[in-house]
Amino acid sequence: MKGKGGHGGSGGALRVAGAMSGTSMDGVDIAVIETDGVAVTGFAETAYRPYSEAEKAVLRAAQGRWPGEDGVAEAAAVVEAAHVEAMAGIRDVACLGFHGQTLAHDPAGFRTHQAGDGGRLATALGLPVVWDFRSSDMNLGGQGAPLAPFYHWALARWMGAEEPVAFLNLGGVGNITWADSGATGPDAEGALIAFDTGPANAPLDDLCRLRGLGERDEGGALAASGRPDRDGVAEFLRDGYFLKVPPKSLDRNAFPYLVEAMDGLSDADALATLAACSAGAVGAAMDHLPARPGRMLVTGGGRHNVALMAELGALLPIAVEPVEAAGLDGDALEAQAFAYLAVRVARGMTTSAPGTTGVAAPVGGGRWSDP
Repeated sequence: MKGKGGHGGSGGALRVAGAMSGTSMDGVDIAVIETDGVAVTGFAETAYRPYSEAEKAVLRAAQGRWPGEDGVAEAAAVVEAAHVEAMAGIRDVACLGFHGQTLAHDPAGFRTHQAGDGGRLATALGLPVVWDFRSSDMNLGGQGAPLAPFYHWALARWMGAEEPVAFLNLGGVGNITWADSGATGPDAEGALIAFDTGPANAPLDDLCRLRGLGERDEGGALAASGRPDRDGVAEFLRDGYFLKVPPKSLDRNAFPYLVEAMDGLSDADALATLAACSAGAVGAAMDHLPARPGRMLVTGGGRHNVALMAELGALLPIAVEPVEAAGLDGDALEAQAFAYLAVRVARGMTTSAPGTTGVAAPVGGGRWSDP
């Protein structure tokens, strides 16, 4: 059975799992939390299932493709099988919030494509699955992204933040959330501003693969040994995207020229320049926030890149810290977000709002599939 939310009724906290397979395409993260869809009352176990090199090749081959195109069915099969394996040790959860693997995102055309069928996954797991979180938002004129901000608002409340706080997720693409935990709810006017900042890890990882340096610059060590081309960074930041007023979102490959523009630079200098471009995009994003946040908490793989974090620290006029400084788990946070959203879908609550995706009014997304 597939349909809208409303399966969970109202009531207390549920123990629920969330799954995320991000644009870095490294693997599947699973995280379990306890929530009633408003407050987060507990963090539980996590799991990670990496993609093999062969699986990554299938996913990369399907990048930019839409349902029915070559390679898409194969990519979906990889995603579903990996999620079944990742969930193997997870027990006693009410449902799974399943994001799927984004293959294409076209906000201007109001369409998006995440590989993986929640109905098939529900049957394989014997567990209800909440999925297809983005379509309802896009059908009502939203960008369909980012979707984690409602969870960021809940975390700001969990932290007891007394002033607005910014969450910066550095995955393949960067996105920022400005959250006012004093608002009555995540869909209240002024509670959240969120949008994609620009590229984050994607160009660095792509350059590493292109130049035979491995999957990534582990910890940003090579980038930290290089010197950024500041003229090149300045030229990149003249891209019109950075002046565009939010809401706005990006595809992983939205700046295809960026890696090519590193030709002529050494490996270390090229990676240092790309890290500076990613940080500079965040600096440009600060101009679009309604007020300066008290601190910026960084999640996603980019928080491990010492060069990128150093650039952010030097550039931004606020404290820049990994989310672990607030007692959170940056490797699990995106998966936790989809667990939180799954409960909101199950209880007929909103999952996005004008301040997060530009949708015309707060809207609930997601489909529910029983096994």
